[in-house]
Amino acid sequence: MNIVLAQVKDAPVIHRVMLQAFKEYEYATPPSSALSETIESIEQSIKEGEYAFIGYIDEQPVAMVRFTLSDQGIYFFRLSVIPEKQGHGLAKAFIEELEQYALANGKSISECKVRMSVPRNIELYRSLGYVVTKEETGENRNGISLAIATMEKQLAN
Repeated sequence: MNIVLAQVKDAPVIHRVMLQAFKEYEYATPPSSALSETIESIEQSIKEGEYAFIGYIDEQPVAMVRFTLSDQGIYFFRLSVIPEKQGHGLAKAFIEELEQYALANGKSISECKVRMSVPRNIELYRSLGYVVTKEETGENRNGISLAIATMEKQLAN
């Protein structure tokens, strides 16, 4: 898989991969707010300082992740792998790429938020050294409450 740093012009690709991956949450309670994002909202987020990686296999986009940088760390979200490529280690490869990017940019913490109703995602991050640092009821971008775990990993060179 070839992982590249996205540009504003890649917003349609980011959007398409994200919708494919998050479709399984269409009927979740509540549905994922990822499904209500638009190409325009993603373009705007990138213009305002958000980043994204896109993964390609045979020049076809198969995965993506969005992230922001803070003084100490990297915060990633919307990690997306298209359904037919799930279970092949692509998410782990993306997290490794994120962690290397964070270290290369002087960051020491990697963080994400996970729905507590999706234990397979919590287990994925745990298997990579992430720990739950906070459990809370939060609101998604649509203002709907849901149980969220904040997971964090201390990064080392």
